[in-house]
Amino acid sequence: MAGASVASGATVAVARMRPPLQRSLRTVACAENQSSSTSVMDSGDPSSSSSSSSKLKITVPIDDTSKGESSSFSARGSSVARRFYIRGDKLWDIAGSSLALAFRLGTGLAVQGYKVSLIPEAEIPNNRYSFIQVAGRKLIESSNLGPRPERPIEIYEFEGCPFCRKVREIVSVLDLDVLYYPCPKGGPNFRPKAIQLGGKKQFPYMVDPNTGVSMYESDDIIKYLVDKYGDGKVPLMLSLGFFTTLTAGLAMIGRAGKGSTYKKSRLPEKPLELWAYEPSPYCKIVREVLVELELPHLYHSPKRDQLVQRTGIFQAPYLEDPNTGIKMFESAEIIDYLRNTYALA
Repeated sequence: MAGASVASGATVAVARMRPPLQRSLRTVACAENQSSSTSVMDSGDPSSSSSSSSKLKITVPIDDTSKGESSSFSARGSSVARRFYIRGDKLWDIAGSSLALAFRLGTGLAVQGYKVSLIPEAEIPNNRYSFIQVAGRKLIESSNLGPRPERPIEIYEFEGCPFCRKVREIVSVLDLDVLYYPCPKGGPNFRPKAIQLGGKKQFPYMVDPNTGVSMYESDDIIKYLVDKYGDGKVPLMLSLGFFTTLTAGLAMIGRAGKGSTYKKSRLPEKPLELWAYEPSPYCKIVREVLVELELPHLYHSPKRDQLVQRTGIFQAPYLEDPNTGIKMFESAEIIDYLRNTYALA
């Protein structure tokens, strides 16, 4: 399931997107057989809060000016969602991205204060994310998060940067919503803007619109975020100085600079929205394309209950594009969509 899909047994029709002049809308109904058994840390693993069957409606823009080209396609090989399925052309991408899990020991997989509890099934709301059923009880996740910012933190950064990765990891640990402004090399929009705002050609650069604070230096940003929106304690793997930076750099060797250089694209009117988390190799390959195409995006660290309520299941990555109305899972299909919609020849 190259990153995500609806659920085991679901079928999905996905529209191929190109920059259109006129569009019509088609609604694709995706039946999902929700499973109550899933892995705790599921990157591209479908799960749900209930064993009942439901419908997820995906609005797909269709290009009316396709000039004879087919305007729709299904997932290459099969349109049936599969747990941890990797589309053939993404096998090495996922393998290379997975190296980061070993080098960074999974930092960002669990949020601050993460714990699980066995709760009687009758006490669990239908829209609550849960997994593993044992003797009439289900395993429920909980956390102990700090104050929530009213407005998303803004961060200027790019994928192929170990210092930026450190900040993205703490964003996942603190379960923060962040508006990312990608700054790939050669990018005409946000890299120059970041330099103008901060006065330095240095990344990451953070702006907190809730406090008016802006700053460089990844370690300073991490300390600020845990003090303001966490418990004040920097996680071990982010507090080891040079070793943290070294392993963050080694974590990217499998991707050979992907997500670092600008590819010509058109800028969307509104930021896209992505539900994802840093350690996931499925999420990473989507983020690389978002950065290369310089597409601003509101990044939701995967609030599982929120995503279950929104879509009926939990699985990451999940993309919503307010500019076109598209809503989709599956990392491979998301990448195809982004390139077909925003990349320029």
